[in-house]
Amino acid sequence: MTHLSLATLSSITSAAAPTYTRADLTPGIVHFGVGNFHRAHQAVYLDALFNSGEGHDWAIIGAGTRASDAAMRDVLRQQDWLTSVVEQEAGSSSAHITGVMVDYLEPGDSQSVIAALTNPAIRIVSLTITEGGYYIDPASQKFDPTHPDIAWDAAHFDTPKTAFGLILAGLVKRRDAGIAPFTVMSCDNIPGNGHVTENAIAGLAQLIDPALAEWVKSSVAFPNGMVDRITPATSDREKNLLAEHFGIEDGWPVFCESFKQWVLEDNFPAGRPALEKVGVQFVDDVAPYEHMKIRILNGGHATIAYPAGLLDIHFVHEAMEHPLVSAFLKKVESEEIIPIVPPVPDTDLNAYFALCERRFANPKIGDTIRRLALDGSNRQPKFIIPSALDRVRAGASVTGLALVSALWCRYCYGTTESGAVIEPNDPNWERLTAQAKRAKDDPCAWLEMSDIYGDLAQAPAFVAAFGTCLDFLWANGTRAALEAYLANRL
Repeated sequence: MTHLSLATLSSITSAAAPTYTRADLTPGIVHFGVGNFHRAHQAVYLDALFNSGEGHDWAIIGAGTRASDAAMRDVLRQQDWLTSVVEQEAGSSSAHITGVMVDYLEPGDSQSVIAALTNPAIRIVSLTITEGGYYIDPASQKFDPTHPDIAWDAAHFDTPKTAFGLILAGLVKRRDAGIAPFTVMSCDNIPGNGHVTENAIAGLAQLIDPALAEWVKSSVAFPNGMVDRITPATSDREKNLLAEHFGIEDGWPVFCESFKQWVLEDNFPAGRPALEKVGVQFVDDVAPYEHMKIRILNGGHATIAYPAGLLDIHFVHEAMEHPLVSAFLKKVESEEIIPIVPPVPDTDLNAYFALCERRFANPKIGDTIRRLALDGSNRQPKFIIPSALDRVRAGASVTGLALVSALWCRYCYGTTESGAVIEPNDPNWERLTAQAKRAKDDPCAWLEMSDIYGDLAQAPAFVAAFGTCLDFLWANGTRAALEAYLANRL
């Protein structure tokens, strides 16, 4: 067993090691949210570029604002910021080690973070802070300037707590020192993530000084991007697999599929690494790609999450092996989601969905149903409700999507079909559980959450379909509901 560190790197033969020398790297990026997805995606692309001998002035400095960021920092510090990345397919597994991060600033030390952001060498600030980290009102999908975190930063601009407050403080320091602004690049799975990030930072600036907000909008670049790689959470399972199969002791390894995708707008006035040389696709308009991915892939995840959770299925690949769950996914996608996804350049949407099915079925990934079911109050308004609203406006059937929502409601009741307790799995779990209990006898009670359902809650076709589906679920159970839908009896 070899503990991962710079000192032991040369002795590790079971995993590909960086061909570049850490001492040759200089930072060009500050990244907020050094979680599993970042280390399996952005960091992997940069690692490939550095291994080619290019871009060594684009190393990463990590930053974070949450308690979990401190835990990640402590683990990675003990292994010199190195990460083991294990790519898994049904018939193969391979590991490599990335070394693109050269420092990780202590969460809560706002002055150190702002100082790093002021460094002229930093030309990109990137983020993976999850869909729920952008202070978006679920129904309007607009920035919420009344959130207490944002109000704090507006009132304590010298000691901000949020990523947006820190970024804005760094931008102001650079402006005042005559240093060109960095580019702010979201790597989160949000439609129009560049626009959303701009709205958050400019929205905070508006609370401080309207002129500052106008400067942000006119002077700072926020490219949109679509990111994709299935990356489950790390548990003892992954640590033990790494130790058993590769002989490496890593406190927080990343396991992922071999597939990865990154489509990005080329809007980087301060410069960028040559990521096109390692597979990043630069396009004029990301919207068609992200629309496809969010509706088909993420919508697909949401479609299987709740029936599988109610049936006590643990892993995603096990859900895909369940004939009712996999057939439910295929029918909802082929009849209700894919038909309303606009064309994507050089892409066959049905072939893309077939690829998603194969990825979901990968038995090596160990992705969990609980992860897919997490944070539905933030994810449903992005992945499911927009498709249902589009279909209602087109006068098309919404039975399948209404059943997806009904299954989410039933899941939030807090027990599976077997009676097992579902532990809280959403920041708003108490509220969701209370509404789900009311909705057992009155389905419309669930749709009263206008901040989640918006205009869809007023659409008679959806309200009727949802009520029928939820009543059937409570009367007959999840298996019977899936069978009825598949037989066109709902």
